[in-house]
Parts: sequence; C-alpha cells; structure tokens
Amino acid sequence: MRQQQELLRGTVNAVVFYNAENGYCVLRLQCEDGELTNVVGMIPMPVVGERLLITGHWVSHNTYGRQFEAEFLERLMPETRREIEAYLASGALKGVGVKTAHRIVQLFGERALEVLEKEPEQLTQITGITAKKAAQLSSAFQKQSGIRRLVEYLCVNGLPAELAVRTYRLFGPESLEVLQEDPYVLTQPEIGAGFAAVDAFALRCGVAPDDTRRIEAGTIFELTYNLRGGHVFLPLDKLCAATAAMLQQPTESVQEAVACLLEGGQLVLRQIAGLQAVYLPEYYDAETAICQRIRSMAKRKPDQCPGKGLLQQVQQEAGMVYGAEQRAAIEAAAEHQLLLLTGGPGTGKTTTLTAILHLFEHMGLATQLAAPTGRAAKRLSEVTGHEAVTIHRLLEAGIDPETGCMAFVRNGGNPLKLGALIVDEMSMVDLLLMQSLLEALPLACRLVLVGDPDQLPSVGAGNVFSDLLRSGVVCTARLTEIYRQARQSLIVMNAHAVNEGRLPELGAKDRDFFFLRRLDSERLVKTVQDLCVRRLPQNLGIDPKNIQVLSPTRKGPTGTYELNCQLQAVLNPPQETKKEKKYGAFCFREGDRVMQIRNNYDILWTKEGEAQVGAGIFNGDIGTIQEISFRDECMRIAFDDRLAEYSFTLLQDLELAYAMTVHKSQGSEYQAVILSVLQGSKYLLSRNVLYTALTRARQLLILIGSEEVVAQMTANNVQQRRYSGLKLRLQKEE
Repeated sequence: MRQQQELLRGTVNAVVFYNAENGYCVLRLQCEDGELTNVVGMIPMPVVGERLLITGHWVSHNTYGRQFEAEFLERLMPETRREIEAYLASGALKGVGVKTAHRIVQLFGERALEVLEKEPEQLTQITGITAKKAAQLSSAFQKQSGIRRLVEYLCVNGLPAELAVRTYRLFGPESLEVLQEDPYVLTQPEIGAGFAAVDAFALRCGVAPDDTRRIEAGTIFELTYNLRGGHVFLPLDKLCAATAAMLQQPTESVQEAVACLLEGGQLVLRQIAGLQAVYLPEYYDAETAICQRIRSMAKRKPDQCPGKGLLQQVQQEAGMVYGAEQRAAIEAAAEHQLLLLTGGPGTGKTTTLTAILHLFEHMGLATQLAAPTGRAAKRLSEVTGHEAVTIHRLLEAGIDPETGCMAFVRNGGNPLKLGALIVDEMSMVDLLLMQSLLEALPLACRLVLVGDPDQLPSVGAGNVFSDLLRSGVVCTARLTEIYRQARQSLIVMNAHAVNEGRLPELGAKDRDFFFLRRLDSERLVKTVQDLCVRRLPQNLGIDPKNIQVLSPTRKGPTGTYELNCQLQAVLNPPQETKKEKKYGAFCFREGDRVMQIRNNYDILWTKEGEAQVGAGIFNGDIGTIQEISFRDECMRIAFDDRLAEYSFTLLQDLELAYAMTVHKSQGSEYQAVILSVLQGSKYLLSRNVLYTALTRARQLLILIGSEEVVAQMTANNVQQRRYSGLKLRLQKEE
C-alpha cells in the first residue's frame, strides 16, 4: 500500500550528510511553522538558506525517529534578506564567506541574487571583489541555478533527481535545453537512466511514437541491453525485429534508423560468417584491437629462449617430476611470447602455472600474477606463494574526474613495467577488460593466459578465452591427464564426468562428494541450515565461514535470496548488541557475510594494522560487517585485511553472501560447498553451471535436491550462443 504523500515547505537549516555522486542527502528543514524537521532523499547540491517545496511521506528510523522522506522537490530561491545571506554564507559559492555574504546583502538587499546572475560587475563596489572574481562568482551561481532548474524539471516529470548531477556534468549550462530537445540523451551510459522510464517521460512530453529520436535511442538500447547476455554484436535482422517489437513500430522504420546511425558513426556494420553484424563502436574497436595485438604476439618470437638446462633446474628445485603434457606446456611458455594454458580439475594446471612462473623468474623477467576477481587473486597467491592482484588493480583503475567514468592509469601511453604476465581464470575476462589489459602490456612482454573454457563465460560481453582457444592461431597447451592423487577425489572425477555428459556418482558415502535427496524445498532449506550450523562444524570440524552455499538461481524457495535469509537467521540471528540496517530486500546485521556485486573504484579502504590506504572494492569481493553506525550513516566492512567504509547510499552494491549463485562463485574456491539442485530455469540448469559449481569445492561437496535435476543439468549442454566475431576475425587476416 502506497504511503500518503504530504507537502513540506521550508528553508534548509543544515546539511547533515551529502553524497555528491548520487545526490543522496540528509538535511534539517526549518518549516514555515518553525518546526525543525529531518529530511532524507535525493536532493542534489543542497544549500543552507535555500527554500524547498518537498513532496514525500513520513518514515520511522530506528535511531533518528520520525523523518520525512523526499520523493519530489521544487527549489524556491531565498527571498528575504536573512535567507539570502544564509544561502551566500553557506559555502555554496566558492570565494564567498560569512563577511562577504553580509556585505553583498547589505549593499544590494533582496536584489543580491539578481545582481549575482545578471549584473556581476556591480559586485566590484565591494572591497576585495575584483572584476575577475565577480565573473567567477556569477559563473558559479549560474551553475547552481542550472542544476536547480534541472532537478526541478526532472522531479516534476517523475524522473530521479540524482540524474541531474550526471546530466550537468555531461552537458553543463545547456543541460536543460539539451534535455528538452532530446529526452533520450538521459539513456547515454554516462547518465545511465533506464530506457523504459525515459521513453515514458518522452512520450508524455509529446514525442511521437514514430519519432526518429525514439527509434534510434531504442535501437542503441537494444544493443546495449544485449551486452548483458554476452553479445558483442547482434545480427541486423534480429536487432531490427527486437527493436520494432519493443517500440511497437514497423521494422522498416528501425531499418531506416539503423542506416542513419551507421552513417553518423554511432553503429558499425560488418560481415561476420554470413551475418550482417551490428556493433556499438566501442565493442567493434575493442575486438579489432584485440585481434591486432593477439596476431602480433602469436607471430613474435621472444627476445630470449632458455635452454633445456634451465627447464631441468626448475624441475629439480620444485622437487617433482613433471608429466609429458606439463613439460610441453613449460617449454611452450619458454619459446612463445603468448601461450594459452588450459585443463580441467586435477590435470596439474596450477603446478604447471607455478613452474612457468619460476622459469620466468630464473630468466630475470619481472613477472606478475593476476586474476579477474579479488577472491581469484587471493587463491592464486595462496597456491603459488607469490603475490597476485586483480586485473583492475594491476591497471590502476580509478574514476576520471572529467567524465565521472572508470578509467585505467596503465594504458598504451603509460604501460606496465613487466617482462611477463600470467593471468588465471581467463574465462571470466570480458572483451573490454581484455582490450585494456593488452593495451597496457609492453610490446616485448610475455603473456600466459590460464583457464578452463568449460566453466561459465564472463559476465560482460564476449567469450574471449574460448574464442582464442577455438581460433587455432595462438600456441595452446592442453592438460588432459588426471593425476593419481586427483583420481582419489570424487569431486574431481565427478566434475570430469559431468563435463563429458556422464552422470556423477551420487551413491558414495565415504569420500569428498555426497548427495542428499530432498524433494521438498522447505525440507531442503532446513537441511542446509543444519549442515552449516551443526553437522559440518561438529562432525567434520569445518568452520561455517568456510562453507559456501550455492544455487543456480536467485529466485524461488531454494534460490539465493531465500537461502540467505534463512541462513542469516541461524548463523547470525538478531541480538540486542547487534545493530542492523534494512535496505531493499535485505536486512544487514553486524557480523553478516556480504558480497560486493559491482565494481566501485571510489570506496576507500585501509589495511588493518597498517597505514596503507587504497581505493576500490570489486564485484565478487566478500567481507564481514564489523560495525553499523547510524550517527555516521555508514557501515564498516572487513574484506580480508582491508577495512572499507560504506555510506548507506552504497548499500545497493551489497548482498548477503551466505548463499550465492554459481555465476558469482566463479574464480573462487571454498573448503566446503553445498549446492542446491532442485529448481531453476532451463538456461540455469545446465551442464556448465553444474561443472562450475563442482569445481568450486576444495575438500567437500554436498549436492542436495533431486537426482532428476542433476540428470537434467548433466544432459543440458545447450549453451546460450554469444554473438562474437573474435574467433573468425583472428582466423581471417584483415
């Protein structure tokens, strides 16, 4: 039931908290009746002294009590001398302090703001204000006014106020005029408004359903939306048909729009395997750049090639005898600038990777290990004994202050100082990240890419590692022999069975792989709770923090959302001593295990016990909530040895992590894995999902659910096709 809306009118008395990125604000409003009220919501660039007309509703806060939550607002300029002076003295205009504000109001009275905007030269009458400073003050005031007008326009039309800051950053003082001319500019990635909301807004504003601007924006949206499915391009006929259906317009109109977009350089059209492939320029350029660099590296001979003696020395120092496939892989790494190393569980991939690392070090090459996620990098460090970092950290990811978008410090103009780079879990690397990585490599740098193409592909667009393997143009070492020690693991043997389309052994009771039949979802959830809280800790000595529950799906009674709620109830139940914060679908509690679900390059962290400070928490990083502070409106979360502070406005980037999807687990290993296999869609109940889940367990794996679902997943090898031109373009000289 929708809460009843009310109106509040008043003057901003104080700004308690403000997030400049999204415009979230906590302020105190001096209402017309004299009452001081706490107001929360999206209020970009609030200023003490300005007058607001706010539409919203009352809410109750655990700590701060009754507050007014803003939904829409109208900005009213200060009118009285007192209000104007408070506004100018608030710091809203750089260069105007308390004394200067007083002098301006004293001289111009209630005309002070009009003078600032239209007659700045009059300000020179005040001692200390030069003509240059007067112009700067006027420009700053006009910026404030521009954003104020923009916010009002967005809110009146039912769009989120937080879009104002991003829009103004992109278009400046002309933002409102640009928006009125073409509402669909809000769908640009730098602003990030959803197409459906913008389309509804545009139609309300009088844009015709067959307007060219609408059809062109819808076409670009369709391509952008399909990036989430991994597609680098879409066939022209599919693009036109999907866009026409979405917009309910003739296919011919979409074809005309595509032609205009192609002519304007907003789309790229190429022939790929008989398909008319339509790309967004950024992805076409990325694919092109990767092709060129990969071909160059595949043909280039390294500056130095070690002799057999050095290879024997590496083997002797390791105290082991490498198999024939492993020796061939190590020799290939020595003789080629670029090597693909692939193999399933138990085939000695990590052992081979470590040997290649030692070989490079003996050759005097400055060598770095990297992986796509923080957990994958941590695991790589543990198994090799050498420091590994995320690719984003390697490339020194950050936010470009001019665009507000993510950018890498390391690039073609500022390359990495490396002689060799080894990247693990390559199946997780998408097209754009691969482009950035290759651009940052010195021309002579050796590159070893390690992965398992049978695992799930990257979340982002592309199928890079699989395309490189299937192209046949890159030197590849495939490890297929399962070593004796690995054969003793039913986890390993069942993983290979599933990958080959054979049913896993479900009847064993005395090894590292167990199946528990539970056909009722309620009973399944209770069994999972019991395993995490009692059976595994008490019988096998496994700490609950080393147990990871997985599910193919987020939704449903055995999906990750419900499992997280139920596991939180038994692993971290409510206590008077534990503060909690409700946000969206979750109730976060001190002591909870949480996961970052998207890259955030701005979150600052400190290393525990050290003075080291860094920035960036990335998709898949798992931490524990140490403290919830309602006074500071933030959470403090420990990610291994890093302590990060999250304002409450960033909680949209967090989920509980007692249970997670198989997709989110990729790149990680856990001492014990419990996998729910009872329900899910056709695309989620697939062989590569089951295979990926099995390979996440290091010591123990428990399947719980239905034998029929296990059989269904094993048989379902239909992987959703990803439209990518990388393999064919590598094979074809351009």
